[in-house]
Amino acid sequence: MASIFSLTSHVVYGYVGAQAAVPAWHLLGHQVWHLPTVLFSNHPGHGGYGGGPVDLGKQNQLLDGLLERDLLAGCAALHTGYLGQLGSVDVALRAITAVPGALVLCDPVLGDAGGLYVDPELAAGMRDRLLPKADFATPNRFELSWLTGQGIHDLDDAIRAAQALRRRGPKTVVCTGAAQMGAWLHNLAVGPDGIFQVRVPYFADEAAAPKGTGDAFAAILLGHYLNHGDIATALAWASAALHGLIQASIALQSGELAVVTAQNEITAPSRMFEVERLN
Repeated sequence: MASIFSLTSHVVYGYVGAQAAVPAWHLLGHQVWHLPTVLFSNHPGHGGYGGGPVDLGKQNQLLDGLLERDLLAGCAALHTGYLGQLGSVDVALRAITAVPGALVLCDPVLGDAGGLYVDPELAAGMRDRLLPKADFATPNRFELSWLTGQGIHDLDDAIRAAQALRRRGPKTVVCTGAAQMGAWLHNLAVGPDGIFQVRVPYFADEAAAPKGTGDAFAAILLGHYLNHGDIATALAWASAALHGLIQASIALQSGELAVVTAQNEITAPSRMFEVERLN
């Protein structure tokens, strides 16, 4: 069992942000201390939401309360997800400095194929200040392209972009949906141990896919990495788990990720996929 400190969003209804990540970590045997960066009634995909970013003064007070009591001592990992405002980058950097030795996973939640859905200043702050401190970065294809300024049209482009992002700081870059070829979607890991891919079936109906898949993938990847210490193994487990969760969500005709109904997919996916070494 490891302890994880997570700075990401919280929704009252649904399974995105911490509501997708924390159940996965618990199922994988880890303790989680979650500091919410935003409080939303639901994810915006429902046509709107109530709430907003957590006041930066409050975020810092929450972090101070933990640090003053040494409650983050021994944290094995620090995770950042959806931050919501530029000032939360500073909160994350304070936490990283205060917990030396913790593995840092930055999930740069910036946008998707439709473009950025965060303020460009926040996106730039994550790129220039937070990602250089990360051990792991888990962008999707759009985010990897935006962060590096490189177009990604195929798997080779994605590998080059991941290598470029590594030169900015992250030791390992894991890109979800790095390429799509025929009926297969390619998840990619590029790091000091090599280049690996896992191919999973491509769900063509994007409208039917639930929200929160990126949040859950990053959490499951981190949870399995903490359990196994091997990025190729973690990539395989996370890819298989997400495939199972998405299948279950679509079968339920739900726009919410089935992290409770199909929780067995997180620890024992119904279908595993081969890890391929590309170098």
